[in-house]
Amino acid sequence: MEKTGVINQQPIPLSLPRRHEVPASGITVLAGDIGGTKTNLATYKVTPEGIRQIQAARYASTEYQSLTSIIQHFISDYDQPLPDRISLGVAGPVLNGKVDLTNLSWVLDQAEIARSTNVEKVVLINDLEAMAYGLAALKPEDFITLHAGKIPAVGNMAIIAPGTGLGQAGLFWNGQSYFPFPTEGGHCDFSPRTDLDMELAKYLQQKEAVVSWEMVAAGPAITSIYTFLRDVKRKEEPAWLTEQLATEKDDSAVISQAALQNKAAICVETMDLFVRYIARETCNLVLKMKATGGVFLGGGIPPKIAPLLQQESFFRHYMDSDRMQHLLEGVPIRIIKNDKTGLLGAAWFGAYGDW
Repeated sequence: MEKTGVINQQPIPLSLPRRHEVPASGITVLAGDIGGTKTNLATYKVTPEGIRQIQAARYASTEYQSLTSIIQHFISDYDQPLPDRISLGVAGPVLNGKVDLTNLSWVLDQAEIARSTNVEKVVLINDLEAMAYGLAALKPEDFITLHAGKIPAVGNMAIIAPGTGLGQAGLFWNGQSYFPFPTEGGHCDFSPRTDLDMELAKYLQQKEAVVSWEMVAAGPAITSIYTFLRDVKRKEEPAWLTEQLATEKDDSAVISQAALQNKAAICVETMDLFVRYIARETCNLVLKMKATGGVFLGGGIPPKIAPLLQQESFFRHYMDSDRMQHLLEGVPIRIIKNDKTGLLGAAWFGAYGDW
């Protein structure tokens, strides 16, 4: 058991069984957080006492044909020596050392990466599993508390991460340590409750046969909900917003910012629905994992819309469950502010994890 990371000033006893197998002289780990939009890479100096970043860089994933080419650019551009290990958090299910990235046309194979980089030790883990390991590196200032819950909170933990996709992971509590594990829960069926939800589901079904939670609670869902309200429900789109959506690259960012500034009713309604769907799926995740130790909102979206998540409506929709309010109320809910949590987690797992 290694007590690392802190929540409410209390250490998180995350399982890092190989920490004391690292030689005193240290090793280098090249860590990566590989997503559909961006790839973060960094090299770390690792000793039994801890991890220190040496060099870091960010790349646009879609501008490269392969992850190997990004790694080679990183090593060449920053004159980095070959690392002792490569540990990569990847957006998709890792099966037998391989992954077909969910939102990017790459197929990664840890054996092939080892061959092409001449680094013998390469490991792939799910990006949300990496985010869970990243809790080991965080400090109290890396969180926004939405609900304090019961203190001290004991039991399993969960992470839900709306970004390009909707990542989900758990941390199993065995009474002494936390053991992170990945899931693909974001691809489970969306559960419409209201007539409006059902209309939205039918609208989305014109795009995809299966309407998953990712389609209503990830970044691209903001644009989908908006176009549904505009084109199906005939909500008014102001002229200035039409112009801005035509010129800006990220429609979801434009819509969410307009809602935060209360500049357009259609954007406010869009984000009201988006926040409700995140709250409902957060509730579902807590109940399925009995995550009485806490639930974390990670990914790129929650820190950017934190004022909306801090409003009363998020917690009200989160609590709207079938006879389990007493369990849900005791669960601490926090936003992870540190956007390098997945990268840090890949480094910690590569350095000290059981692989």
